[in-house]
Formats: sequence, structure tokens, C-alpha cells
Amino acid sequence: MTGEPVQHTAAENVCDDLDFACLLTADDAPARIRAALLMAEQARGSRFWADISAHRLVGERAVLVDRLLISLWAHFELSGEGHIALVAVGGYGRKELHPGSDIDLMVLLTEAPGAQQGEKIQQFLTFLWDVGLEPGHSVRTVADCVQEATGDITVATSLMESRLLTGPAGLFHEMRHCTGRNAIWDSAAFFSAKSEEQVARHHKFHDTAYNLEPNIKEGPGGLRDIQMIGWVVKRHFYADSYRELLSRGFLTEPEYDSLVAGQNFLWRIRYALHLVAGRREDRLLFDYQRELATRLGYRDQPEGLAVEQLMQDYFRTVRELRCLNEVLLALFREFFLHGSDDAEVIPINKRFQVRNGLLEVVDDAVFRRRPLALLEMFLVLQSHPGMKGVHPETIRLVRDHCYLIDDNFRDDPKAHALFLRIVRQKRGVAHGFRRMHRYGVLSAYLPIFARIVGQMQYDLFHAYTVDDHTLRVVRNLRELSQAHRYLEFPHCMEVFKRLPRPELLYLAGLLHDIAKGRRGGQHAQQGAVEALRFGEHHGLASEDSELISWLVRHHLLMSMTAQKQDIGDPKVVRRFSMQMGSRNRLDHLYLLTVADIRATNPELWNGWKETLLKDLYEAAAEQLECGTKVIPKPTALVASARRRARELLLQEGGDETAIEGLWSSLGNDYFLRTVPEDIVWQTLAILQHDEAEPRLVLLREISGGTEVFVYTRDQDYLFAATTALFNGLGLNVLVANVHTTPTGMSVDTYIVLEAASGAPVTDAHRRSRVWGRLRQALLHPQEVACTEMRMPQRRYRHFLIPTRVDFFSEEALLATRMEVVSADRPGLLSRIGRVLVENRVHLTTARIATLGERAEDYFLLKDDAGQPLDETAQAGLRACLVAELDTPA
Repeated sequence: MTGEPVQHTAAENVCDDLDFACLLTADDAPARIRAALLMAEQARGSRFWADISAHRLVGERAVLVDRLLISLWAHFELSGEGHIALVAVGGYGRKELHPGSDIDLMVLLTEAPGAQQGEKIQQFLTFLWDVGLEPGHSVRTVADCVQEATGDITVATSLMESRLLTGPAGLFHEMRHCTGRNAIWDSAAFFSAKSEEQVARHHKFHDTAYNLEPNIKEGPGGLRDIQMIGWVVKRHFYADSYRELLSRGFLTEPEYDSLVAGQNFLWRIRYALHLVAGRREDRLLFDYQRELATRLGYRDQPEGLAVEQLMQDYFRTVRELRCLNEVLLALFREFFLHGSDDAEVIPINKRFQVRNGLLEVVDDAVFRRRPLALLEMFLVLQSHPGMKGVHPETIRLVRDHCYLIDDNFRDDPKAHALFLRIVRQKRGVAHGFRRMHRYGVLSAYLPIFARIVGQMQYDLFHAYTVDDHTLRVVRNLRELSQAHRYLEFPHCMEVFKRLPRPELLYLAGLLHDIAKGRRGGQHAQQGAVEALRFGEHHGLASEDSELISWLVRHHLLMSMTAQKQDIGDPKVVRRFSMQMGSRNRLDHLYLLTVADIRATNPELWNGWKETLLKDLYEAAAEQLECGTKVIPKPTALVASARRRARELLLQEGGDETAIEGLWSSLGNDYFLRTVPEDIVWQTLAILQHDEAEPRLVLLREISGGTEVFVYTRDQDYLFAATTALFNGLGLNVLVANVHTTPTGMSVDTYIVLEAASGAPVTDAHRRSRVWGRLRQALLHPQEVACTEMRMPQRRYRHFLIPTRVDFFSEEALLATRMEVVSADRPGLLSRIGRVLVENRVHLTTARIATLGERAEDYFLLKDDAGQPLDETAQAGLRACLVAELDTPA
């Protein structure tokens, strides 16, 4: 299905000089034809890079393959048969052959082939493989076609697009007649089945086109969505051009132009992708994105990298195509399902009414008479939850009248009131924003939002474009008001209940990344300015505008504090609490942070992050209640931890003498960094452990992760060996607390998750294996520390992040804090651990933060004398780490 057919002239078609009949007479015919096809493909590739359209080139390849197949059919003495035909199906039937496309064929017969004929068909197909083509084929009678197509809509679709290559036309037309809409799958049934097929296909991509590595063929808004329109048109109207939709009133001229332009853009991307990949590849993988951007003429600019510009064009194109798909399928649905029905019309007000459960305008001039109805429509939808959606003709009118949302509209207090009423509704806020976005209203009303539409961030941390992420944040915030989600987010929902005006939180979610459409400066700071301007422009109270602006400015603060700092350190909690200033701000930021992380990447949120944020929230809330000026002294903290742990141990029948004897050997640092509940179970484990066995290893499940406790004689490479083992077992380390007692014992705690699933280690056999392998590793840690690491995942190899090492003084802890930023890869912690040993540096705590392809880890360190590192030691350690981490393993 195309816009206008392409005429292929002899001068333009490089295949015209190829005489396949002659080539087939050579002894080395397969090799000669394979070489000829390769030369033709290379010639088309050169012409493509010279700016010949993919539309023309895919047709040329189909013509070339047609000629080869017809010659081969005759060569294998199949063309003289009166009861057998060779038929192109699928994409080849449409004459759409990209460089890596399969050659979909059907051998059509009047009856099942005999032995001799079957042998000829097999020789024909084998020859195709020998010359480098990859045929997808079927051998069917007309009855077979009817049976298969009746039971499988994909077969029916493929046959509908079939094209006779050679053989009796009567046989071909009989097959088309017997599988046509008057025989099986009438227009309405065909439309319904294909619609369900599209819904299922979209679900496979989480119903979003905005993925890091999108599938340009199968993904929402991709080529399949365009083909879906073509299939319906072909089935019902027997049309081969989208122009048929114009004459029948289903498409407007601008929509037709958008549809054809979108298809041409995607074809250009797909053609280039096949050339760059050297094979059929429909996923825009990181492996190819940078090269594609360069080859297609994009260049790095101050406003964005070349690859980001390419992907933004792609995402904006598929967004438009998906909206066109939605409108057209809704029109088809009305046409097929309601047709000439006299539908009941239910008036809503002077501007809107309901027809067949869909909201529509009372006439085509509503938006011209009252532009504010462009916003009012979404409020009406929220107020009538029983509606199924918006009538496609009204969607079209909205899209066509977005130009009415100009500066005067945006400055109108009535528009401000309508927008705020939409945000304050008890239902439909997130759905309303997403509809406003799809129809173009949101970008028209908030021009700064238009800058982030389709904006990709070239990393592995952000799985979605900025606009899609933003709307997901709003959705996540709205879910906290829905009672049926309580079991999933009980703590967050209790906090949400205390919010006096939840709409302020929704607005903060809508605006938190709004300045990512600008280059230069910090987006949070710039966004805070925009948020304040929004609040003042919409007449919000000054304290409300300031709260939204404050949330935008600090929307990363809680996440970074929880993941990159020791929230068990009272100074960290006090500093964070002072930045909050009030419980109200803490409540809002906590909920915004949870919603933001959950909307960033589906693999990012886990029970461990939930626990971290909850612990930080509760510690900060307690600090705010006590007052931020209260600074507990370390000696008081140690005494408090010991007192509480002693009480718990004695309740369980612990021996106070044995307890005190063990505790006297552990040192005060242990009690500063370990909560009483952990002190209790670790104390019991050590006291019950056989002293003759020097290796104590225990695993237990905690909230959000698996805790691994190690108590053994301290020795070099212990941390490096342990983390190397975890890497080899497919475990990710989130936190490492490493403590060496004055008596030379190592008391270490690790929090780990399964690398593949992000879940705790729950399987009993798996836990047993981890336990046994770790105990074995503790016997020879240096050998284990130097074992080879797992190869990094394919995606990670495309992001080069130079290692940066910074040092900070932690005077109260008599230690040096080292922060390492580097490319994440398997075995990173182990390599860092080996460098620490080689530089005679001792680790006390490690905290791990992985942001996509980027690792941002921090370590508390001491020298051999138990003192902070001096400048010379820091410089030497930095140089060794950079050399180790920036050299391939």
C-alpha cells in the first residue's frame, strides 16, 4: 500500500542488464547469480546514500527478484505446468523488498504435488538459498489456502496481498476469490480481528513507541500500524493506494501527507538500518544508532547530539503515525460497526454531545466559535467516566484547531481556570494529560512542553523519551489516590492522604523535567524557574507556586541521597532534613521521588530502593520532629545501639557475659554503622558459630534484597574476591559494609539482588550454591579476585564513560570518602577492590549506585594506620584506578 505508484525506468533500474536465463546455463550458476545480486544490492546501497528514495529502491529490488524467480521457475521446468503457479505474498507481494527482507513465496497448486513435481519445487527453493536469498515459502492447494486463511487472520492477510509471478492466472484468481471478503473474513470480522492483533502487538512493547531500542516495524506507530490501515482499505475497498481514503472521506489532505511522509521516513530508516547491519534488522539498536545518525546526515549540535536528533525525529514521526492510526481505526470502527445506525445522541451542553458512547462536538464550528472548548473537552470527559472516548471526527477537529491556542488563549484567565480544574479532578487526570498530548493540545498550551516531545536521552538509565516519562510520573502519582493500589504502595498512600492539595504534586510531576528541552545549565534549576513562572501565570497562591518550584529544583535530591550516601549516618540525615525544612515538603518530595524512579526505567524500581527511600523518609521525619539542631554525639549513638541490642538479646535468653566479651572485640565503628536489630542477629550467629571453623557465611532475605553476612579472619583481597564471586554468580551488589575489628576479624555485610531479574535470592538451591561458593572463595581470596569477569551486555559497549575519582574528607569518621564514576560493567567492584589492596588502602564501607550504563559508587577508606588518606596516597590511588578501569578487561 503506497501513496502513488513508482514508475521504474530502464535508466534507473540497475537490474536491467542482468540476463538470468544466460547466467543459469553456466556451470557455476549459483555463484555467478549470487555475485550479480550482491553487485546489484551494492549499487542500490550507493544510490540510497546518494539520496535516492527507499520507496524507489525497494520496488527495484522486487522487480529484480521477480525476474530471477520467473527465470528459475522456467529453468526447473515448472512454467509449463498448467496446474501450478508461483505467487509472491506478504511484503514481497506488495513489491516492498528492503535489503534484508525475506522473499515470501507460495507455490499454488490445484492438487498436492507428485514426487517428481515435489522434487522440482525443492530444487527451485534450494537454489534460492544457494544464491543468497532467504525464501519463506509454503506449498498449498486452493483448499489449503481456504482452510489456513479461515483459521488464521495472518494467513488471510498475506494472501490478500498476494501477487501472481508466473503460472495460470485462473488458478490465482480462484484462490483470491475463495479467500476474499465475500468468502471468509468479511470486512467487519477482518477489521475486528486485525484490531485485536494490533492491541496484542502493542502490548508486547508495553503500549509505548518510546523505547530505547524501538522496533520500527512492529512497535506502536511503526510500519505495521501503517500497514494495518492499508489492510483494512484493501480488504473492504479493494484499493492499493491511501488516496482511496481521501476520496471516501476517511483522510484529509494534511493527514494523507503526514501518512505518506511518515511511511517514507520509516522506510528510509529501515533501508539504512538493513545496510548498516548487513542483514535484516528492524530494531534500532544502540549498535547502529550513532552510525545511522551520521550516515543520514545528522550532526552534533549545541541543542543535541546527532543520535538524539535522529531519535527525536523518529519518536515524533511514530507519535504522529500512531495518532493517525487511532483516528482512522476509530473511523473504520464507526463505519463497520455502526454504519447507517440511527444512534441515540445525548446532549452534554451547548458544545458537546455523546454518540455511541463517544464524546463529539455538536457541529464542526464549535472550536472556532469558542476556542476554550479545546480545553473544556477534557474536563467534560473527566466528568462523565462512562464515555468510551472521543469521536474520531472530533479528534480530527481538535488536531486541526490547535492553532487557536495562541498567546491570547494562553494568557486568558478562563483557560487557566479550565486547566487547573482538569488537574484538580478526582479522576482522569493522567488519562486527560495523555489525551491532551496525543491530540497536540498540551504542547500548544505549554510551548515549553513541545521542546521535550520525542526527546531521547542517549543512555541506558532513561528508558523513555522525556515527554513519555513525564506523563508516566503523573500517572504514578495519580495511582497513589486509588484505593485498589494500597497493598502495592501502603506507606506512600498513607503519606499521600496527608497532602492538602494533591494537584500541586501533579503539577510538579508535569513540570519536573520541563527544562530538559534546553541545553546548558542544570535542568532542575532552570525547570524551577519555569515552574514558578507557571504558578504565577496561573494565579496560584505564592506558597503553592514556591512549593512546586522547590520540588522541581530538588526532585533528584532524595534519590541521590538515598542511593549515594550512608543514610545511617546522622549527619547525612540531618543535612537532608535541613534541606527539607518542613514535613510538608518532605511528604511531597518523597512521593515525587518514588513516582519519578518508577517512571524512569521498568528495571530500575525494586524493593531495595523502596526500602532505602522509606528509611530516609522516616529518619528525616523523626529528625524534623526533634529539630534539625539536635546532633547526637558518636559516643551517645554507640551507647544507644548497644543498649537497645542488649535488651533484645537478653529477651531471647542471651548470655550477657558472652555478649559483652564479643562486643568488646568489635570496636565502636561497628555499632555506629549497624542498627540494633542487625547487631542482634549477627551477635547470635557469631556466638553460636564453631570457633574452629574460620568462615561464617549466612544469607537471609530482607526488605527489598538478600543480605549476605560474612565473619572471617581479615586478609587481603577479601572484598575483591567476594564481589568477584557475586559477579560470577550473576548477582549485583547494592551495598557493602566492610568492618575490620581490632582483633583482626572481618565483619562484612552485603546486600545483593539477582542481576537478571532485580529480585532477591529466594530459591533454596540457589541460596545454598551462593553460600557454598562463597565459603570456598574465602579460602583463597586472591585467586578468586583475579578470575575472569562476565562480558558486559551488548548495550553497555556503546557508552564510553571516562573514569573520574574524587576524594572528600570525613573527619568525624577519621576516614576518606572516595567517589568513583565509571562505566558500569561486570566485575567493576572486584577490580576496584584489587586496586585498593595493591595500594595498601582499607575499605570500611561501599555504596553502589548504578544509573544505566553509569556507575557512581562511593567508598569509605583508611590507610594502614587506620587514618584518612593523605594527598599523596589519594593521587596514587586515583592514577591506579583510572589506569585499571579505563583499560579493557
